[in-house]
Amino acid sequence: MSNNENHKLWGGRFEAGLEKWVEEFGASISFDQKMATFDIKGSIAHVTMLGETGIIQPDEASQIKQGLEELLAEYEAGHLHFDVSNEDIHMNIESLLTEKIGPVAGKLHTARSRNDQVATDMHLYLKAQLSVVIGKLAPLRETLVDLAEEHVHTIMPGYTHLQHAQPISFGHHLMAYYNMFTRDSERFAFNMKHADLSPLGAAALAGTTFPIDRDRTAELMGFEKPYSNSLDAVSDRDFILEFLSNSAMLMMHMSRMCEEIVSWCSNEYQFITLSDTFSTGSSIMPQKKNPDMAELIRGKSGRVYGDLFGLLTVMKSLPLAYNKDLQEDKEGMFDAAETITVAIDILAGMLKTMTVNEEHMAHSTEKDFSNATELADYLAKKGLPFRQAHEIVGHLVLECTKKGCYLQDVPLERYQEISDLIEADIYDTLKSHTAVERRHSLGSTGFDQVEWQIKTAKEQLKAE
Repeated sequence: MSNNENHKLWGGRFEAGLEKWVEEFGASISFDQKMATFDIKGSIAHVTMLGETGIIQPDEASQIKQGLEELLAEYEAGHLHFDVSNEDIHMNIESLLTEKIGPVAGKLHTARSRNDQVATDMHLYLKAQLSVVIGKLAPLRETLVDLAEEHVHTIMPGYTHLQHAQPISFGHHLMAYYNMFTRDSERFAFNMKHADLSPLGAAALAGTTFPIDRDRTAELMGFEKPYSNSLDAVSDRDFILEFLSNSAMLMMHMSRMCEEIVSWCSNEYQFITLSDTFSTGSSIMPQKKNPDMAELIRGKSGRVYGDLFGLLTVMKSLPLAYNKDLQEDKEGMFDAAETITVAIDILAGMLKTMTVNEEHMAHSTEKDFSNATELADYLAKKGLPFRQAHEIVGHLVLECTKKGCYLQDVPLERYQEISDLIEADIYDTLKSHTAVERRHSLGSTGFDQVEWQIKTAKEQLKAE
């Protein structure tokens, strides 16, 4: 005999058990206990169907169902304890049920396998998590819209290549992130379509000879419908890969915004001041106020990317149907779900409580050449070909750079030497506020367009 004397529910074919350290390597109960609620609820649906179809006696189904409901109550009260010798959450629940109601518990596993059982648990878990994530994204998006509405007329530099490009509305900048997070929400909503399928009844891979009713168990668990192919039902993890891919993209968007937050609260930018709630200090430099929460979100994007690539790698060469490799599908899913739900709340909190230094933000557009395009457009609107206007302004910017001045400092006489198309109204054209205000093209940074974006977003959020 092995050092392991525990009796396995699958042990009939074996003469020897696993060594303890081997058993621990193969066990998943350390992490898949997160699915305990869903495992019990799936079992309640399964035994209800077994009783209704006459596969087991109604009184037996009732006894098993009552035992499962008691276990669920005990789990929710924190009174259930799991044993690594029972490997996974399914066998732990069945073992606990047997202790509670006796051998009749063994009839629960009629017409199902751990293969369809675990897939069912993950579908139930992910459906619940998708609702949570979509629910949390809505307040984040609302926060961005509210902040954008407050700062429609706040001017900031828009960047390309991290160089001042053109002045824009800070509200416009925020609405760009609203759009990113809206697309994220839509991707998670579509993800629900593939999470909303029931694998239960596919059994190990080939279905079962018992007269089960898969539509009934799908209905009892709140799924839209069952999988139509038993092989696919037990081996499909696309719904998790979609979730991880969507989570990675969401983290990428949050990381981009956090990168800007980290920059904006630096001494060089001074565009915003973060609340103390979302900042930390230094152990050696007393003056420091570090944007640690923004940096952590930025850093945790790599963690979620790893969850995605981990499962992609597990899945890339698996033959049909179930393989033990698929035990590696859960931890990344749990990790990503927990990471993104906290990160969304942290980012929303940072945005709600930060102070926007409006004057400093606007001032940063006055000592730069972000108004150069305005001068080129001014000349183009007066009939000069844009390429020629672009070259003239480029030469003038070089001249100003050498003299240490800006376009708004150039005397009118010098402007008129450059082109007789330039008149005294050029100085109003060169103002940052004017540059933003005059952009009326659809989706642009003009104040009226930003207000339209905000109005549209509010209608969208209300409709949801």
